[in-house]
Amino acid sequence: MKILVACEESQAVTKRLRALGHEAYSCDIQECSGGHPEWHIFSDVVPELEKHWDMIIAFPPCTDLAVSGAAWFEQKRKDGRQQASIDFFMLFANANCERIAIENPVGIMSSQWRKPDQIIHPYYFGDAFEKKTCLWLKGLPKLEPTNIVEPPKRTEFASGRSMPTWYADAWRLKPKERAKLRSKTFDGIAQAMAEQWAGNA
Repeated sequence: MKILVACEESQAVTKRLRALGHEAYSCDIQECSGGHPEWHIFSDVVPELEKHWDMIIAFPPCTDLAVSGAAWFEQKRKDGRQQASIDFFMLFANANCERIAIENPVGIMSSQWRKPDQIIHPYYFGDAFEKKTCLWLKGLPKLEPTNIVEPPKRTEFASGRSMPTWYADAWRLKPKERAKLRSKTFDGIAQAMAEQWAGNA
């Protein structure tokens, strides 16, 4: 199959699709860090959506959509950033393709569009991390857990709130480094996406 992996500079999913024999391309406005620039479309993804793809797997930016950033929503609504991110997300939802998967954290798209078809965590697929991840699917099955492991203990705060320790530790990083870490596609999820959505095609 010819597969577009949109908004992916890491090539985590792209490389696994290539290993299965598919013509997969990552696409991002950042240069790829996955080591295969020959499989990377270094440009805006919008023109690519006009082309024919047998499958689209998209990881649109979540900065203006995720509930973790709710404290800044009012300003982002006023200056148009949030609506621009909603519109970008919906480009994938409305793309002319029979098989589409869109990944994002828990956020406003559940109310702005519809609830996700599935919510997964990395620890369902062998990576001992907790990260609630939403999947909106068209023409693709829900991912089946492959290796459920015990997630690590959460960091608890004086307020009574808690969050995954790896996520809390990310606050020590610079904003760009923190954003990159939090948007990481875990190996087990990437493998499951490739095998379960394209392994038998």
